[in-house]
Amino acid sequence: MHSRLWHALAATAALLASTAATAVAAPTTPAGDTGDRAPIAGNTPAWATPHTEVARSNGNTVRHIQVALALRDQAGAERLAAQLATPGSAEHGKFLSSTEFLDRFAPTQDAVDQVSQWLAKQGLHVTGVSANRHFVDAEAPTAALETAFGTKISAFRARVDGVTRTLTAPAAPVTVPTSLRASITAVLGLDDSAALLEPQHTRPNAAAAEQHCARWWGEQNNTDVPQKYPAGFQSNSLCGYTGTQVRAMYKLDKGNTGAGTTIGVVGAYNSDTVVADTNQAAAQLGVPPLTDGQYSAVLPQSGFTDAQECGAEGWNAEQTLDVQASHTIAPAAKIRYYAGKTCKGTGIYDAFNQAVTDNVVDVISNSYGNADGEASLPQAARDQFNCMALQAAIQGQTITVSTGDAGNNSGPAGHPTASFPSSSPWVVAVGGTSVGLDQNNQPKVLTGWENSGNTQSGNAWAPQRDADGPFASGAGGGTSALYDAPDWQAGVVSGSGGKRAVPDIAALADSYTGMLVGQTIKGQFGIGSYGGTSLASPLIAGLVVDAQQARSGTARAGLLTPILYSLKGSGAIADVVPQKAGVWTPMMHAFGGVAVPGGQGSYLIDFDARPQNLQSGPGWDNVTGLGTPADGFISALSQ
Repeated sequence: MHSRLWHALAATAALLASTAATAVAAPTTPAGDTGDRAPIAGNTPAWATPHTEVARSNGNTVRHIQVALALRDQAGAERLAAQLATPGSAEHGKFLSSTEFLDRFAPTQDAVDQVSQWLAKQGLHVTGVSANRHFVDAEAPTAALETAFGTKISAFRARVDGVTRTLTAPAAPVTVPTSLRASITAVLGLDDSAALLEPQHTRPNAAAAEQHCARWWGEQNNTDVPQKYPAGFQSNSLCGYTGTQVRAMYKLDKGNTGAGTTIGVVGAYNSDTVVADTNQAAAQLGVPPLTDGQYSAVLPQSGFTDAQECGAEGWNAEQTLDVQASHTIAPAAKIRYYAGKTCKGTGIYDAFNQAVTDNVVDVISNSYGNADGEASLPQAARDQFNCMALQAAIQGQTITVSTGDAGNNSGPAGHPTASFPSSSPWVVAVGGTSVGLDQNNQPKVLTGWENSGNTQSGNAWAPQRDADGPFASGAGGGTSALYDAPDWQAGVVSGSGGKRAVPDIAALADSYTGMLVGQTIKGQFGIGSYGGTSLASPLIAGLVVDAQQARSGTARAGLLTPILYSLKGSGAIADVVPQKAGVWTPMMHAFGGVAVPGGQGSYLIDFDARPQNLQSGPGWDNVTGLGTPADGFISALSQ
């Protein structure tokens, strides 16, 4: 099995390596270079085309860049990662330490020195080298970067993620001296594509929070509106589940605490109140408070930038959600938060790489993604994430990634597309469910999170006709256009055309059946319901470390997908199928890239009614993957 996985990944790497950059202008040769220069393909985003170029970039603007260096044996690392993840393999579970990875696969110190010296000769200020020697960091004015890399950096005006934006990117191939080309795989930070990575969550606004919501399914049901569904299957939108309810949802007992493990969370910026908020919320939601030293944060030494432009408050909410969701599922696990200094440039990748390099966290939850589709990020940026995720797999770290909240992304992207990094073959892609628990915490409703919106019209419900039709939010899913299907999807996923399909598994995500989270906003603490696949990813991360706790010696799981797919049909994963049910709400919930009415009214949300081309179904499906964790999931995963 592992050889097929490696061949699929190797084919993908070869395909990506052959991809040419969009721009075609000839490079210039920097002063001081000797010999020929070679281009580095894949540094130009899909939106940076000649017809969207509007102006030359300001040459005095200082940009922080990262020069990514090649692993010494990429193919060997991919083979080893596949063997480590394959049950029955002689290498299964024999993960490397970060030092062993460094000695065996990381770029050499000589390569680091050569690249650093060349950058300095070009007038760039080398600011550091990552501990795994993956990146050489530097900064310089844009004009100096253009000269060093023989390119032209311009501003482009394009519609990206449903919004017309002005973004910066190279307008000509990025080149380096031929003598260094084998060592350099990418130059990150020359474009603004990373600013399109966004948190994948929502919190209903105050008007929605003030509704007469239901504490459990059907506790409150507005009978003054048309009853579209049979008795017991139409409810007011839920207030949000407590920690006690969420733990019951996944059949966790008092012994499932994640003791002896550490969860990593990657995001941008930092909430100063996250510990106080978590503990204040815990007291009301049936969750133990954080103990001294249980939570820690790794913050950028130089502080944060671009806070207003990047919407730092949204990232703070994401951090708070991730911490409280993972703590709910694994209340004794340590949590380590890795903060990017900005949503732009290399900020998020810096944080992710630090989580991998430190190698002190067992699972890394990533609740962000590119809703404009996987192809809109430059190939070079995707390749670097995959390279870092490869190291994590070899070290035994599991990576969970939310699949997004805009369904098939046809709203923001204009066509169905998977999101990145959830489509990476090295991660667990986490989709979403809508869950209605009854008063005894038993599932009355369990279906895929793909919502359709209806507006009351007299004594009937009229399907909404927004820009994306009745679609009102839902988990991302579908088929990757970039990555070949790994062997663990063979015989399980059909109709993918031999490509990677997402998601792999799913958890609670529907904001109309969401989870209660406490957060201080503008000095005021409050508890409200959150949803999105940003909730689902840390929930799965918590379950992963609960299983690790039960494993002999709290051994890590590593790349989890082969094990998950081996559990298909075992009862450890509940198959999810459409269920005719819905909720009434006086206010639609807003997600990025999703068109819904913005005012108060009378609305009905249909669950999993296939508003796009995504819907749950028997077996693997493009909303919930294999399904959602059931009773026995922890036990099966711990074997």
